[in-house]
Amino acid sequence: MLPYREPMSPVDHAWLRMENPNNLMMIGVVLVFESPISKAALQHSIEERLLHFARFKQCVIHEHGKTYWQDDPHFDLDNHLHCIALPGKAGKAELQTLAGDLNSTPLDFSKPLWQFHLIDNYHQGAALIVRIHHCIADGLALVRVMLSMTDDTPTSSPHVPLQATPHSSNNNSILHFLDPARALLNTTFHLGQEILKEGQDIVKHPSHLLDLAKEGLSISSEITRIGLIPDDSRSLLKGELSGRKNVAWAEPLSLEQVKQTAHHLNGTINDVLLCVASGALRRYLLNTGKRLNGAKVHVAVPFNLRPLDQPIKTLGNQFGLVIVELPVGIEDPMERFSAVQQAMRDLKHSYQAQIFYGLLGALGKGPSVLEQTALELLSKKASAVMTNVPGPMQPIFLAGSRLLQPMVWVPQSGEVGVGLSILSYAGTVQFGVVADKQLIAHPDDVVELFHESYQELQKQVNS
Repeated sequence: MLPYREPMSPVDHAWLRMENPNNLMMIGVVLVFESPISKAALQHSIEERLLHFARFKQCVIHEHGKTYWQDDPHFDLDNHLHCIALPGKAGKAELQTLAGDLNSTPLDFSKPLWQFHLIDNYHQGAALIVRIHHCIADGLALVRVMLSMTDDTPTSSPHVPLQATPHSSNNNSILHFLDPARALLNTTFHLGQEILKEGQDIVKHPSHLLDLAKEGLSISSEITRIGLIPDDSRSLLKGELSGRKNVAWAEPLSLEQVKQTAHHLNGTINDVLLCVASGALRRYLLNTGKRLNGAKVHVAVPFNLRPLDQPIKTLGNQFGLVIVELPVGIEDPMERFSAVQQAMRDLKHSYQAQIFYGLLGALGKGPSVLEQTALELLSKKASAVMTNVPGPMQPIFLAGSRLLQPMVWVPQSGEVGVGLSILSYAGTVQFGVVADKQLIAHPDDVVELFHESYQELQKQVNS
């Protein structure tokens, strides 16, 4: 009996083809735990909860010019779960180095495209480094899948599946984009949630897609608008990539403090954190001798196109991208905040998230040269990819151990070699950086400035 197989969706295929030696298409996760985790307990959680999704037991197969997901007849969890230990009294620096090593190493394409590395001897607890290829699913979907492996208490509760469909396609989601009228009838419009579930959607109005249909706007005309965004300067965060990625993360901020700052400034948490990230990048660039002179850095921000109030039945990629301007050239923190706030307001009527999703689907079906042209367009416009993912507001436990700090990075494509990550968890906000060594040799130099940038803004609020 032949193994089951299904065609890969056009969007997932687009992400698969973006893989190159200098920019691996892996989502990277680092989880730090309070107490040790046994391999047996972690293996049980993976078998019971993660492998409920058939995609984690499927390989990528190419045949007759087409690409498929196919069940791996020789699937063995030992190929995907590895236990290692850091030497001696190793700490955060050594864990960051290991995460950088793994994020610079390609996955084995002869097997399902994911790996877990359980690290013993990390402080008094443990750490877990997870690598999953982007063609399996988008970052937000994978965060929700990872959360399905956890519990609210140290004692494991009976498993309730996420209603995964063992063998089903992505329902041709690209067709919903290309047919706005049908999309209005069949799609919920949670398009681009604000960070930390503030409830303010960047793009959520069905009338936007209806306007597109009425005005007869095509994908190409919207791409032309995006093309008018000025190219980022190659003298700041751009350059030739080496393929070696380094990672670093800051100590968490208090979410309550960030909320209070946003309230005093009549803005959102998202406005505050983007302003703080802009300030950290500004300080780093000045410290490295760069001349800013009112410069701007653009970041590509993934926005969820998957309904958050519905269970995940299939994996795959369901997100769009928007290009956000970070005003690193503005010295005054209040002026910088106003510029960020205005940029976010402008995005509220943007079609970028839908356009990029539709574009990826079209490219996944088309020739690779077309995809490369689009990647070059994105690479010129943006210097980094920034993710902001809402996590649980209460502590969670994996295999009986409390999660202390989570970090998630999505891959960068084309010539973009810097990734910024903002993630909320248990009353805190996490900030991290992954960067090609050729562009930022020591990401710690950036994350250390994140708190300084926040304090700078906070002083303005208190003055």
